Amino acid sequence: MSVYKKIAEVGTKFISKSKLFKHGFNLSPMYRRSTGRIIEVSNDLLHVRAKIRLSYKNRNYVNSIFGGSLFSAVDPIPMVQLINLIGDNYVVWDKSAEVYFKRPAKEDVYADFTFSTEELDQIKQRVLEEKEIEIIKTTLLTDKTNSKVFCEVHKTIYVADKNFYKEKRARKNKK
Repeated sequence: MSVYKKIAEVGTKFISKSKLFKHGFNLSPMYRRSTGRIIEVSNDLLHVRAKIRLSYKNRNYVNSIFGGSLFSAVDPIPMVQLINLIGDNYVVWDKSAEVYFKRPAKEDVYADFTFSTEELDQIKQRVLEEKEIEIIKTTLLTDKTNSKVFCEVHKTIYVADKNFYKEKRARKNKK
């Protein structure tokens, strides 16, 4: 069990899952280095909003936010959000990402991460039928009003039935 999972297990005994998600990310050394900060988390974890401030820590040679900061600030959120939403009967992994830079980000940037209950039901149903699937989540990095898009990130996320995944790994290891 990871350190983060242990903290989550203990932490939810004292504060809500949404507050733990927000403050856990914001205090985590791996996330703090991205220069992103989680600014909103809905009580049901279906919506998360992050902000990447333009600062000396992430400003590049041409005075805009370094592309690596933009990506690293959004990279872990959809996977961790999905893990918390669908529960422990599933294996969830980031599989790949595509990043499309649209324009230089010379101001603060925002990203919204949303899952619907219908989407979660579809994921669970597909995993029940197919045992393992891939989904693609798209995140737009925008200005505060969502009128300018600076970057678009497509994350491919692998989701599998936990028992199926363990059996598959065991079969692979026998070969």
